[in-house]
Amino acid sequence: MNNKRDNVQTRVGRLLLERKATLSVAESCTGGQISHLVTMVSGSSAYYLGSVTSYAVSVKEKVLSVPDETVTRHGVVSSEVAAAMAEGVRNLMGSTYSVATTGLAEGGDGHYPEGTVWMAVSGPRGTLTRIFNCNLGRKGNIRRFASEALKFLEEYISA
Repeated sequence: MNNKRDNVQTRVGRLLLERKATLSVAESCTGGQISHLVTMVSGSSAYYLGSVTSYAVSVKEKVLSVPDETVTRHGVVSSEVAAAMAEGVRNLMGSTYSVATTGLAEGGDGHYPEGTVWMAVSGPRGTLTRIFNCNLGRKGNIRRFASEALKFLEEYISA
């Protein structure tokens, strides 16, 4: 049973272990923070396969197989790109589940304000996306985005 007093990365790790499942991560605006949180848990090598930090659009397209037309039509900060990133890293790594983030840790883009992130989780039941906003400055936003992405993954796995 998950103890809500445990941090989210510990709870996610426990869920993955219970299900004999694996995790991969695709990060843009979080720059490796999700991977850092996951690997801070002792024993995470039993379920964590790896990540792609795809800051550049070219990495999203070439490594994660995000279609150029998806980026062009919807923009890098979008539900569609987050979903494609999650599906791309899941396929690349062969993991049971994946989580992805794309957003604006600082500065707006004319469409979305600073502190906006699109998150996606992908697994056996398909891919879901969610938007999240906060205004904690660059470092605070990155930390909060990573934590919220793991909470989203926890919800998905637990459902």
